[in-house]
Amino acid sequence: MKFRINRILFLALLLCTSPAYVYPRDKPKDLADKIVVEKSARRMTLYHGRHLLKSYRISLGREPVGAKQEQGDGKTPEGNYSIDARNSNSSYHRALHISYPNAEDLRRAEARQVSPGGQIMIHGLPNAFPDLGSMQHLVDWTEGCIAVSNREIEEIWDLVPDGTSIQILP
Repeated sequence: MKFRINRILFLALLLCTSPAYVYPRDKPKDLADKIVVEKSARRMTLYHGRHLLKSYRISLGREPVGAKQEQGDGKTPEGNYSIDARNSNSSYHRALHISYPNAEDLRRAEARQVSPGGQIMIHGLPNAFPDLGSMQHLVDWTEGCIAVSNREIEEIWDLVPDGTSIQILP
């Protein structure tokens, strides 16, 4: 009996101290390489390849139907863009800048002789109202941006590198 216990203790000690034994670690998070926004569903989904990473309920511009046409129209753009900058000192608790306007948006605005606008972001809540939490998605309240809760923008900030493509669908 004594021999059996000593052998078990020896094997346990050997396994725990052996350099070949690796303690399990958290799997590293995959970073998003594509964002899909479905305006009609008020949903934003992050993907890594074909793998769905996370979905979020979102708020849009105060006039959510249709693509952004000009500055001040309250619409969220539709089309293909990328995340091209980030602002950790935003008035809206962190913000990821969307590369709106693209060439097509500029051409359309020029034909109408209007400014296409800009400064379209994925952002958190206004710094003056951080306690709204997930209630933010109940109303479309932005000037054309895509809004999530502060907790969610923190997560998105870590999962979405600059250069990530974003497709905004009607």
